[in-house]
Amino acid sequence: MSHADRLVEQLLQVPARLPRESEVRQLCKSLGDLLSGEPNLLRLQSPQIVCGDIHGQWQDLLHLLQLGGPVAQHRYLFLGDFVDRGKNSLETFLLLAALKVQQPSQVSLLRGNHECRSATKAYGFYEECQANYGSSNVWRLCCRVFDLLPLAALVDEKIFCVHGGLSPKIEQLDDLYKVDRRMEIPAEGAMADLFWSDPCEMPGWTPSPRGHGHLYGKDVVNKFVQRNGLSFICRAHQLVQEGYRWHFDQQLVTIWSAPNYCYRCGNKASFMRLKTVDDYEFQVFEAQALHTKPQPRRPKKRCRQFFL
Repeated sequence: MSHADRLVEQLLQVPARLPRESEVRQLCKSLGDLLSGEPNLLRLQSPQIVCGDIHGQWQDLLHLLQLGGPVAQHRYLFLGDFVDRGKNSLETFLLLAALKVQQPSQVSLLRGNHECRSATKAYGFYEECQANYGSSNVWRLCCRVFDLLPLAALVDEKIFCVHGGLSPKIEQLDDLYKVDRRMEIPAEGAMADLFWSDPCEMPGWTPSPRGHGHLYGKDVVNKFVQRNGLSFICRAHQLVQEGYRWHFDQQLVTIWSAPNYCYRCGNKASFMRLKTVDDYEFQVFEAQALHTKPQPRRPKKRCRQFFL
């Protein structure tokens, strides 16, 4: 049994046993070597199971993998935001990392806005690493891997997949190859836009209330789709109560894969089972009773749309 096989086996168990720091170091080295050989824009073939934000909700990730089917038989594309907010960011990222190392052609991992040092210091992953390993060594190892994650993917040359959305600096898909991705996510520019931007009803480009990236309108999406010969765009990044949401006459879809986000939002989650460009379906699922910490009863209120 390989190192990755052992880690996958133990991280699929409930409760999971976290690997030793030396094992994390070896896993991150193997994953980093793999990601270093991948381009900014992955070119993938269907079928794919396309997944949105997970945010440390490891047991809901286990449920997603049960619904989607064995990784050996199904190809998975994750659109970023593996860590922060949830209680088990370590288990989540290390399981995905081990699955990628174990079966690299079956798992594709893109970067999200939370795969960076500044976000993970503010939203939980840094503290989780400190609490479990007694130092920031594992956090630093993971952050170095985050810097290597690809920016986007193109499925069957027709479906553009990215964490947040579009950028005024990226007009053609080939522009993605000009970006130097191997760094902390900057505050502005193409990388920040790809990870932080959101669709909106106003036309054109407008400043984002998130403080990074842009809001982009239907006209922007239509122009990008037509210019690049796309069928539609898949993105994540934004909580949607029903698990997925189409925008702009089905030119863009938001996929969200963290049910009952932060254990209090009450939302559904989904993934897209993409068989071909013209044949796909969304599998909607809810948080499992055993997978969430019971919460006290309180008046139900809607979570903010821009929930980092």
